[in-house]
Amino acid sequence: MTYIPNPARYKNMPYRRCGKSGLMLPAVSLGLWHNFGAIDSPENARTILKLAFDSGITHFDLANNYGPPAGSAEETFGEIFKDDFKSYRDELIISTKAGWGMWEGPYGDWGSKKYLVASLDQSLKRMGLDYVDIFYHHRPDPETPLEETMGALDLIVRQGKALYVGISSYSASETEAAIAILKQLGTPCLIHQPKYSMFDRWVEGGLLDVLGDKGVGCIPFSPLAQGLLTNKYLKGIPESSRAASHRGNGAIEEDAITDDKIAKVIKLNEIAVNRGQNLAQMALSWILKDDRITSVLIGVSKPEQVTDSIKCLENLSFSSDEINAINGILG
Repeated sequence: MTYIPNPARYKNMPYRRCGKSGLMLPAVSLGLWHNFGAIDSPENARTILKLAFDSGITHFDLANNYGPPAGSAEETFGEIFKDDFKSYRDELIISTKAGWGMWEGPYGDWGSKKYLVASLDQSLKRMGLDYVDIFYHHRPDPETPLEETMGALDLIVRQGKALYVGISSYSASETEAAIAILKQLGTPCLIHQPKYSMFDRWVEGGLLDVLGDKGVGCIPFSPLAQGLLTNKYLKGIPESSRAASHRGNGAIEEDAITDDKIAKVIKLNEIAVNRGQNLAQMALSWILKDDRITSVLIGVSKPEQVTDSIKCLENLSFSSDEINAINGILG
């Protein structure tokens, strides 16, 4: 059956300008880090992607190593894109990344021009795309000169393989240097994708200031600390949870769920309930309250989690008492 998207899909999703660019992103974007690999249900993945687009989520975020196994999330997405989304390519923002280990030998990791160009060629083939909208360097490379890595991003745009480029997990100083090089090359840095949640606030130590000052967008990943900032672990570790699945590929493990974290989650949950939200919704709202944030990436395993996450948009404002209480809990 031919997929026909919801005709009202753009009515309720707000779109935010990405830095000083012409690009708008949905306030909530969908990440395919987990639950879209070869070990996962392709039909569940298809249902999630359709529901996301029906809800106004136009941005799907991938990387070469998403799966498991690495590369399989792009393959899954490619099959679904071919069947259901090809007619809507111009309504979609599709991103991918390279920077972690992908193949044997010295050319399949980090940030060389050789690796980045080859990796994107592979990603485009897996997804069946002529270009991606955003291509990221996934992590800093301490050995390769930054000029070479940024030069590769510039080259990729000039080749027509990506419309925009970004960086991920760079420190504030590394980000400032990367932005300067890309500006000189004539291919601006569009966006930064950092790990950011109530439990991981490192970006507040300078990175957000750099992005705000330079007019670069920001799209945090793991805003729910991979499920820890939800109601899922309030009474232990469910057998069906990500922490119990031992998926690897950066997924949360059981030892990350400590008594101290759960005690904080319980207190945060009380504030969320008083706001008329569940904890996951409040955790997303808490990130989106900052106008330097362009969009927030959600990762879901069930379609209903898409709908639930989007409800965060119904209340993005926090009182000073709520902010103080949350900061007091987080320490």
